[in-house]
Amino acid sequence: MRSLPRRSVFLLALSLSLTSATPAQELGFEDLPAGELRELETELGTWKRVAGRVEVDPEHARSGSQCLHLAGGEGRAASAVELRFRKQLEAPALFGFWVERWTRRSPFAFTVEVRRGGRWRELYDGSAQARIGGFHTRVELALERGDAALRLRSEAPEGAGVLIDDISLVPAVPMELGSVRAFQPRLPVLLGNEVNPVVGLEVVTTGSLEPLAIAELRFDLRGTTRPEDLRKVQLLVGDSETAPGPQEEIILYGELAAGTAEDGGELVISREHTLRPGVNILWLSVVPAADADIEGFVDAHFRGLRLVGSEGWIEVDESDSDRDHRQRMGVALRRGGDDGAAVYRIPGLVTTPEGTLIGVYDVRYHGGGDLPGHIDVGMSRSTDGGHTWEPMRVIMDMGDDPKWRHDGVGDPAVLVDRETGRILVIAVWSHGNRGWHGSGPGLEPEETGQLMLVHSDDDGRSWSKPRNLTRELKDPDWCFLLQGPGRGITMADGTLVFPAQFQLSPEEKRMPHSTVIYSRDHGESWEIGTGVLANTTESAVVELADGVLMSNQRNNRGGSRSVYTSHDLGRTWEEHPSSRSLLREPVCMASLIHVGREFGVEGDGLLLFSNPDVAKAPRRRMTIKASRDSGASWPEGSALLLDEGRSAGYSCLTMIDAQTVGILYEGSRAHLTFQRVPLADVLAGGEARR
Repeated sequence: MRSLPRRSVFLLALSLSLTSATPAQELGFEDLPAGELRELETELGTWKRVAGRVEVDPEHARSGSQCLHLAGGEGRAASAVELRFRKQLEAPALFGFWVERWTRRSPFAFTVEVRRGGRWRELYDGSAQARIGGFHTRVELALERGDAALRLRSEAPEGAGVLIDDISLVPAVPMELGSVRAFQPRLPVLLGNEVNPVVGLEVVTTGSLEPLAIAELRFDLRGTTRPEDLRKVQLLVGDSETAPGPQEEIILYGELAAGTAEDGGELVISREHTLRPGVNILWLSVVPAADADIEGFVDAHFRGLRLVGSEGWIEVDESDSDRDHRQRMGVALRRGGDDGAAVYRIPGLVTTPEGTLIGVYDVRYHGGGDLPGHIDVGMSRSTDGGHTWEPMRVIMDMGDDPKWRHDGVGDPAVLVDRETGRILVIAVWSHGNRGWHGSGPGLEPEETGQLMLVHSDDDGRSWSKPRNLTRELKDPDWCFLLQGPGRGITMADGTLVFPAQFQLSPEEKRMPHSTVIYSRDHGESWEIGTGVLANTTESAVVELADGVLMSNQRNNRGGSRSVYTSHDLGRTWEEHPSSRSLLREPVCMASLIHVGREFGVEGDGLLLFSNPDVAKAPRRRMTIKASRDSGASWPEGSALLLDEGRSAGYSCLTMIDAQTVGILYEGSRAHLTFQRVPLADVLAGGEARR
């Protein structure tokens, strides 16, 4: 199980003789073997599956990396697990945990029974209380002296059920204060968001009787670039060390209005807040003004708290809070619900010769799923380096006929012809079920996905009608051909290059390969390269030296990126020494740019790369890395963490000017986050700003 700073987490070693000296104990599932749980002996007792399927799930968790999954089933097939104590409890206690309902379908039931007096008795029915998603339901159950076991049962459609995490057992004695510490994950503060966590506060208590309450909290905003840019400062009640999402249901504990923090000095929120047994989490969150400087930073420090009935202040332990984690500001460019769309995904970003930023992306009206579906390609445009953005425009819409699954078009890639100034956007059209799984051999819209291209000759103000490139580029035997996504490049000789990918025939098991498509006549005609490597997709491409392409690919085997080079526009490929060794990835799209060639000048060998910087799911830790030697090395000291929260993880880089990087990414704080980052900050790993 995980080891959190300043906090004991070891339910499995809990003594059953609960006394006033026994602290609140919590259990994650990090030390338990992943997979199906049949019977497991622990110091507390025996966990035993008694019905259905019960497993330790390595893909989901409220905290840490694993949780317990009761997979459902109906009637006698419902899943159930028992926790049989080694001996009967010798004192009353409070048993708590967090639960997430993992289905919207019916039937659904979730109950907890206790073995008391030799009989099973229902202790809790959470069938109506367990909420869907996010581990937002806290359950606390009173256990009595002599209780011998607990049974948790879930009835739901097979494979669904409930997720359970962070179990606690607290002695039924008067509550006492344990530890008080600050912690500060790296998260962007975004214009347009009403929830922007800056720093968290963890308050740990022991005992469950006569609850304590906070009367006042003291903090400051020192380290904030412009405190006057903050419209509100709020204290939120959180569920865990995972910051509340920008659109989650939250509980507001206290709030200060604009003007109270202008000098960044000490502030006090006086508001009574009752503490629960075990771990309590509060978040200091800010709301930026609409005209706040997005190149600034926000920082905060908890200084102390005072309990109801006490005159003295209790200091906050900051030793576990990284004081270098000032939060970088940015823009929530697209959020769920904006312009009537449920989800925005798949960013592409370029800078035009006029200095305009063009961002493209999927507008997913009905939900987060990929093609097929009701999806259009949206475009956002900024003429001031990303400080402000024009209203979204839809630049590719192939219809909305339900008969053809709404004729979705998506996964865009964008490219600027550096010689003509023309902007090109390429995307794939699914006429019916012609997405990744439904597209097949052939060339017709009723058979296979269609590769569509639009362009703008007036810096993104207006756009052409879509042009179909499918017959020009696709092998009829292939199941699917589509673009990057992300962005393309103009080579030194004027050749336009988009990253692309294709699936082989059904007889070849639809095996995907990355490749490139290119035009030597400014987009009038197009050609396609050969496949780089089997089971690679979603590549990014740069030109290293004149005529030398580097393809950096998502490798569906997981763990790290594949990297290949070509001297002949993708007719042949050679593995690069960095392939499968230097760039971690959790199987995700990534972005790559060559800084010196962004404005058509000679290559300088300085490459920038962005992706979730972890080797396996979940996707998190959105990071920009720099290589000064054309990708031969990627020093850890030249890496800048932007957002360590979980997200969909796609990103796209551009150079706004010679000193400033722009990034549009799927972040934890907005569906699409935009940030301006000084190039010097990336090269110094963030140290340049401190």
